[in-house]
Amino acid sequence: MDQDSHCTGEGELLEAVSRITTSSTTTPSDEEENQPKAEISCQVRKENPGKDDTQDSSTTQSPNSSMTTKELQEYWRNEKRQCKQIKLLFEIPSTRIIEHHLSKYVMYKIIILQTGSFDSNKSVIERRYSDFEKLHRNLLEEFSEEMEDVTFPKKTLTGNFTEEIINERKLAFKDYLRLLYSMKYIRRSKKFIDFLTRPELQEAYGCLRGGQYTKALEILLEVIRLQERLTRGNPVAIVPTLCAIVVCHKDLENPASAFEYGEKALSRLHVHTSHRYYIPLLDTMITLAYELGKDFLSLQEKLEEWKTKKDPIRVFTLKELAVREYVQ
Repeated sequence: MDQDSHCTGEGELLEAVSRITTSSTTTPSDEEENQPKAEISCQVRKENPGKDDTQDSSTTQSPNSSMTTKELQEYWRNEKRQCKQIKLLFEIPSTRIIEHHLSKYVMYKIIILQTGSFDSNKSVIERRYSDFEKLHRNLLEEFSEEMEDVTFPKKTLTGNFTEEIINERKLAFKDYLRLLYSMKYIRRSKKFIDFLTRPELQEAYGCLRGGQYTKALEILLEVIRLQERLTRGNPVAIVPTLCAIVVCHKDLENPASAFEYGEKALSRLHVHTSHRYYIPLLDTMITLAYELGKDFLSLQEKLEEWKTKKDPIRVFTLKELAVREYVQ
């Protein structure tokens, strides 16, 4: 290839990259937003600048004329990966009937998958009809207009445990969750997120309070993956769960793992120093850093800086805060 054709190739590639980066940050119209479709990760970054916990914008390379053809091609591939349509899919493959002494009900197994790439870390939860019914009632209180055309499978006086009715509800609940997730304000609402995560978190914190740290940790690590997917635009929302994981690892004498999750939590609080978890987490991280032979002076400086700006107040430890979560 001669020099002129090589320059022409680079010019065309630069122009193509410019078109992709321009179009990938375009905010969708209201009409587009109201349609059931996938949320595009680059649009989330547009709506919430500086809040994307999966991509550090300061390290993103911008296309310029000094880049080689190979660098431009790699940049282009990265841009396409980042702007890939990402959404959650809900499947209800099976059910089981629970019989207690005074009650009988159906549990629906819900599998939650992320599209856009092969998802090996699917989330699996179980909910019963009354859980869906409570969610629907709560959403109607806050989103009556958005829920106007959303239908909910009605209860029947008889036949609730027949194979026909159960299969009908499996399909109905799958469509119901898909439709709720397609509406931005609902999928980001606390009520929708609580429906998908709260029962498991309540169980995990119950185990933590009872000193069953291994069991608590197992549940928390399952929940955190789903929480990260559900709260992409609000990374601070998962700080309590991350801190509970820190507490479990610390009490199980896994300081390296505790420090790893502590760093994840701190990265989400660097501009939220008034958050109730900030100082307890910072104090715990100093202890862990000292134990692991890591730099703790920078953490100590942040702690001292905070103390000079705030009046002396009673600060709970990280564990004290964690055991107070989800107390009925």
